[in-house]
Amino acid sequence: MLQAPLAERLRPKSLDDVIGQEHLLGEGKPLRLAFESGIPHSMILWGPPGVGKTTIANLMAGAFDAEFIALSAVLSGVKDIREAVTRARLIWTNYQRRTIVFIDEVHRFNKSQQDAFLPHVESGLFTFIGATTENPSFEVNSALLSRAAVYVLKPLSKAHLEKVIDKALEHELTDVTLTTDGREMLINSADGDARRVLNLLDIAAQAAQNKGAPISAELLKETLGETFRRFDKKGENFYDQISALHKSVRGSHPNAALYWFARMLDGGVDPRYIARRVIRMAWEDIGLADPRAAQIANEAAHTYERLGSPEGELAIAQAIIYLSIAAKSNAGEVAYNTVRAFVKENGSQEVPIHLRNAPTKLMKDLGYGREYRYAHNEPNAYAAGETYFPDGMEEVAFYRPTPYGLEKKIKEKMDWLAELDRQAGQKRK
Repeated sequence: MLQAPLAERLRPKSLDDVIGQEHLLGEGKPLRLAFESGIPHSMILWGPPGVGKTTIANLMAGAFDAEFIALSAVLSGVKDIREAVTRARLIWTNYQRRTIVFIDEVHRFNKSQQDAFLPHVESGLFTFIGATTENPSFEVNSALLSRAAVYVLKPLSKAHLEKVIDKALEHELTDVTLTTDGREMLINSADGDARRVLNLLDIAAQAAQNKGAPISAELLKETLGETFRRFDKKGENFYDQISALHKSVRGSHPNAALYWFARMLDGGVDPRYIARRVIRMAWEDIGLADPRAAQIANEAAHTYERLGSPEGELAIAQAIIYLSIAAKSNAGEVAYNTVRAFVKENGSQEVPIHLRNAPTKLMKDLGYGREYRYAHNEPNAYAAGETYFPDGMEEVAFYRPTPYGLEKKIKEKMDWLAELDRQAGQKRK
């Protein structure tokens, strides 16, 4: 007989055997109370791989003496859903026994497949449990989401993974020795995933037994090769990390920004994507407070295109450092968004006749461009008191520079020009 994987052999048999998720399974916590109530309810278990979603669903079936039907959204379709419904109906009709239908990776089901569960969840034919690594707000139909409680599972901590490894060595791998550096490497490679740490340990244990040696960091490197951190290039973790990078730059924390940059590279993200986001940060969060930021961000992107990895990543890293310590301003972005909304709400206003172009004699005869004041011929190269908004429209201060970086100087000049306008207005009176 083929032996089950180590992770399956060590799957918890009771709630007390579960390692981690104390915020849900501890005394008085939501899922613990659900188990103790004796009444199952539909739920979505949301969390990264290897943190106990399938285990909790299995334990719930046992706790409520319910039939357990497990489907994988990767391998199943509407036909499988119908068969599960038929089976649940027969079990209730013949035995008056509840059924729990567990859908692993429920986010991979499309809308029609998810909709197929709704009438049966509403009727109480079965209890629905969905497991997902993606944000249910985006990946699960709102109708199904409204009928299920959402529980967020967390990655296992280093202390949790220590317990998982100890359990494996005590109950399954009793003849295997694990060195301190080997243990550390296993935990770092697992990245909060109990299934991964057990799979890695299982592979390493076979190699160690063949060599008659302990599991050390050196043996792990030989056996496992390159391992990557948990990183889904299209999933929730991706957007969480780019958000953390962006907010670290905005918050002027270069060390944190570099950490998230390195984490994303470690996870396999395309550096070009990060370079594009860095350019966006330069305009969105720094703007005219330090125009050099956009220049440096663009140069970093060009450098990466010329050098590639890993040399080009250094340019992006230094751009991130510069943006993090640069003066910050979102005044330009606020001004742009404000004026777009203003124009949309207020419709079209005609261009004042003195600002119109007059390329033909007819236009000149109609007064186009008449009385236009050429700023370069005015004192201070500024036509004090001139109006540039549509006739009858009050001037609106869309752009309000901050007192930071270059914008401090911009603000001083705008204040000075406004004073010239005020003086010109008084002379007219």
